[in-house]
Amino acid sequence: MKETILIVSNVTNGLFLFRRELIECLAGKYNVEIVAGDTGSVDALKALGCNVTLSPIELHGTNPLKELGLYRYYKKMIKKLKPAAVLTYTVKPNIYAGMASAKLGVPYIANITGLGTAVEEKSALRKVMFFLLRRGLRKAKKVFFQNEENRDFMLGHKLVSGAWDLLPGSGVNLDRYSPLPYPEGDDINFTFISRVMKEKGIDQFVETARAVREKHPEARFHVYGKLSGEYNSIIPALNDEGVITYHGYAGDIAAVHAASSCTVHPSYYPEGMSNVLLESAACARPVITTDRSGCRETVDDGVTGYIVPVKDSRALTEAVLEFISLTRDERREMGLAGRAKVEKEFDRKIVIDKYLKEIESEL
Repeated sequence: MKETILIVSNVTNGLFLFRRELIECLAGKYNVEIVAGDTGSVDALKALGCNVTLSPIELHGTNPLKELGLYRYYKKMIKKLKPAAVLTYTVKPNIYAGMASAKLGVPYIANITGLGTAVEEKSALRKVMFFLLRRGLRKAKKVFFQNEENRDFMLGHKLVSGAWDLLPGSGVNLDRYSPLPYPEGDDINFTFISRVMKEKGIDQFVETARAVREKHPEARFHVYGKLSGEYNSIIPALNDEGVITYHGYAGDIAAVHAASSCTVHPSYYPEGMSNVLLESAACARPVITTDRSGCRETVDDGVTGYIVPVKDSRALTEAVLEFISLTRDERREMGLAGRAKVEKEFDRKIVIDKYLKEIESEL
């Protein structure tokens, strides 16, 4: 009988989008069980050869009784499934499934997919998070970090005391995201692909669009992603005004990049590693992003794109104008340099190999 590997995450969609190849690989060797909150992709995960159980996780909940209930739920599931190893992703699974695994003596591997504002910003909640993270990660066989800044922060605050390693984020599937021919024509299309929220830099993108289009009406600024909060009304109004073009959720990323001249990702969100930037570079598209952990690592400034300070619309505008001043061949070469960088540093196979090595050392 095959050993069981249990994967615990906050949502199903993220697992399918960014862990698909690892799950496929594991499903060929082990019985793979997934426990996660439902955000779609359940059928897609099952098609990879897994069993999926939907968890009662509340992504932003802080009710102590419900948090205790989540810990007990994970403990019950681990007892029921009897996994040989547990893989945890995102904050709550890292904490509560980690605590449950430690309590039951089951080997577990945690992945720090980003710190989150509750950990980064000084507050009373931060002290609670520090306590919980230390408890959740204290017996982990390996803690994987996705960028050096997250690693240094957590080691510096003694949140991780055991073995750790650095991953190239989630990596990128270089076959699925292949180099695309650079667009022809005089129009220059700048593309924002993300959840439309303040921390992803949408305000800076809009301010830059306004400033640049006054000088370069041939420049177009496209927004792809689900709207949240106040942007449910703001973005449609900006679309009607002609400042940006809003397309909704990007179902076909390859088609988006095929028409795009450059990806602009002015995020100051606490990311592990930006998948938007990795996928853009893999498609041979230049990128403009911020000097933020999880973003800066994906770019060689001036070679594969540009890095600007966070929350700095003027600097972002200057970078966009500098990009416009390049010839088409220079832009194309910048994109090809980005593809070469991800081939060397961010191949998803690197992530899979490191996970397999850790899992096989436990079985």
